[in-house]
Amino acid sequence: MKKISCVFSFLLTSFTMDAQLKLDRRIHRIVFLGNSITYAGNYITDVEAFIVTHYPRRHFEFINVGLPSETVSGLSEEGHADGKFPRPDLHERLQRVLTITKPDLVFACYGMNDGIYLPFDETRFQKFKDGINWLHDEVIKTGAKIVHITPPIYDELNGKQTGYAAVLDKYADWIIGRQTAAKWAIADLHYPMKSLLDAGRKKDSTFAFASDGVHPNEAGHWIMAEAILTWLGETSVAKYTDIRQAVAANKNGLKILNLVAQRQSFMKDAWLTAAGHQRPGMTTGMPLAGAKKKAAVIQNEIRVLMK
Repeated sequence: MKKISCVFSFLLTSFTMDAQLKLDRRIHRIVFLGNSITYAGNYITDVEAFIVTHYPRRHFEFINVGLPSETVSGLSEEGHADGKFPRPDLHERLQRVLTITKPDLVFACYGMNDGIYLPFDETRFQKFKDGINWLHDEVIKTGAKIVHITPPIYDELNGKQTGYAAVLDKYADWIIGRQTAAKWAIADLHYPMKSLLDAGRKKDSTFAFASDGVHPNEAGHWIMAEAILTWLGETSVAKYTDIRQAVAANKNGLKILNLVAQRQSFMKDAWLTAAGHQRPGMTTGMPLAGAKKKAAVIQNEIRVLMK
């Protein structure tokens, strides 16, 4: 199966003159914004575990503040969640998130929910574009950098919403176009995932990355992680079939991966609770101070394993 090609090529430790970003010495806090796919967080864990095991002397804080059901467009379909609550809107919480996390770099992945699973409509599309432009400007105002990630694909075979895959193609195309039109930093995972799905389905008609058409499985999250790591200049990632193979470069790689996943699991709820949101049904995280102490203990365990 064809691996994700290198979209951008540059070093981890230097800046170029354009809008593209690297994990250079001035970047420490890396924040991920998005919906339920980001909240699930597998791709964030994969990115962190890869960098930890391949660059043991570099130290970053990876913060997941994805919120299930969220949009950047502010839209919500009628009867969402069986009428229990409308989709949360990033506009309601972004300033609090940026204030509490103080990011140096933001990765933002929106689009999947923003067309609210309906056929393409110019008004909805404009709401999405307005929301992304607003998000970009708000992050830049803080002095942080932002990388926009194209949305994962929608699989109509399993999702049943005919035509929605094409909607997300349009949304992804617009985001990709901002790289040239506005000199934005863009990491495209949409089309690599689409290509891999098509290739897999030619061999097996039941092949899928998302059993519900929306939420990627472990293999889908690895494709997302690959796209981000490739954007960061880590071209070697293409030779790995999954995160377990990737972290095996370290003899304790699997133990480190499990510790990273454990830390991400409780820290995302701590960050979300501390920043506040209007999405019912979420796990209440432990107080942020206590969560950070627990995370520090895990970090010490990782340092021991890295020796």
